Amino acid sequence: MSGSRVGISLAIRYAMFVLGLFVGAFGCVLTIQAGLGVAPWDTFHIGLQMTFGLTIGIWSQIVGAAVIITSYIIAKIKPSFPMFLNMFCFGFFLDLILWWEIVPRADTVGQQIALFSLGMVIMSVGIGMYLSPRLGAGPRDSFMLAMMERFGWSMQKSRVIIEVSVLLAGALLGGPVSIGTVLIALFTGPMIQRTLTFWESRMRKLYGEPVRAKRHAS
Repeated sequence: MSGSRVGISLAIRYAMFVLGLFVGAFGCVLTIQAGLGVAPWDTFHIGLQMTFGLTIGIWSQIVGAAVIITSYIIAKIKPSFPMFLNMFCFGFFLDLILWWEIVPRADTVGQQIALFSLGMVIMSVGIGMYLSPRLGAGPRDSFMLAMMERFGWSMQKSRVIIEVSVLLAGALLGGPVSIGTVLIALFTGPMIQRTLTFWESRMRKLYGEPVRAKRHAS
């Protein structure tokens, strides 16, 4: 592959990565505005925002930075540029979309269900988009990998322990926990897998060959 084609390929991968973060953040805002519960990490970020001020996006960035540092300390997982880009962009997009106020809060049960369902789908599509370039693990996945290496846990055990812990911490801080939190835990995994397969096939068509980097990037 020529140098120019490699450069174009990398530009396309980063463009898909950043666009996916925006789409994922938009879906996240939809679930927040629906008022039916959010993902465990979002419960934690919102709880921090309610307790200490600042914004949800800034807390997402602060927690992401803390997770990156912790992953390096306990398992020597080296930070990467995509990892920091993930941390910065997702928090920035969250605050930007909330600031725009383009997604009103749901007023009725029907609106809540519709907004939450749409948010869960869009969030899964966005995650599949930014995973598809395989640019490396994001802060929270790096933390999961660090816990696996440090304590010898399985991936499932590591994810469950981490997400239950941040959910409880977020709930204690006043973050939202409801039926939507359970639904996100149950259904986003299969939905992300489907969207990831779709976006990976689109990426192959864009630059002609599969990506050979790490898979995790959330």
